[in-house]
Amino acid sequence: MIRFDSFSIGYKDRTLVRDANAMIPDGCFTALLGRNGSGKSTVLSAVCGAKRDYSGTISAGGVDVKSIPQYRLAMSVSFVSTERVRIPGMTCLELVSLGRAPYTGWAGRLSSKDRNIVLRALETVGMEGFAGRTMEKMSDGECQRVMIARALAQDTPVMLLDEPTSFLDYPNRRELCMLLAGLAHEAGKTVLFSTHELPLALEMCDSALLIDGGEMEYMPVGDMCHSGKIEKVFGYPSGTMQRNCKF
Repeated sequence: MIRFDSFSIGYKDRTLVRDANAMIPDGCFTALLGRNGSGKSTVLSAVCGAKRDYSGTISAGGVDVKSIPQYRLAMSVSFVSTERVRIPGMTCLELVSLGRAPYTGWAGRLSSKDRNIVLRALETVGMEGFAGRTMEKMSDGECQRVMIARALAQDTPVMLLDEPTSFLDYPNRRELCMLLAGLAHEAGKTVLFSTHELPLALEMCDSALLIDGGEMEYMPVGDMCHSGKIEKVFGYPSGTMQRNCKF
């Protein structure tokens, strides 16, 4: 679960979100929507603990994000950034093993349990056959799956992803969304991802968290489609979402 109470965030010269209240339940696959510069990445940074200069409270995975050290928060929230990570010489197995860092202590030594979790994470995303390969020559879609496996190895109830479908072709975007939906519905994770892929998000997600003009509002996808808010924010003709919504 992710919960925002009286949440406000922004910068010196601009408020991005003002006094927002929202709750995303466990097992929910949610799209974070908004126009460029609306604050999507900033909100994700706040939820994962990277940005702490906000007012109000954020609870994620049952903990108050601002009140605990980062290493403990890493046991509740995992984050996949937009950065394309390709570390020369590092194998997929080694990269995914980094997800166990919150549990292994300063030595970073994996137990047999840790190794099993890492291998299971690679298997979940269909990349077990790439464990010994380095990422320099892998496709964007393959690399993105490995980064999701790293987040899975972190074994957190909340998973955040910033524009995970960027640079992927349509079949890979759809396949990735199906994978994330499965993690929410089958593993009970709260999965929140920012995206500009509006049609795909509204087709495959359970709910949407929409940022617009300082407001942040959470709704099931069907309610969001029929509310008229999508048309208002993104400039679609009135009624477009209602006609194309499957809910």
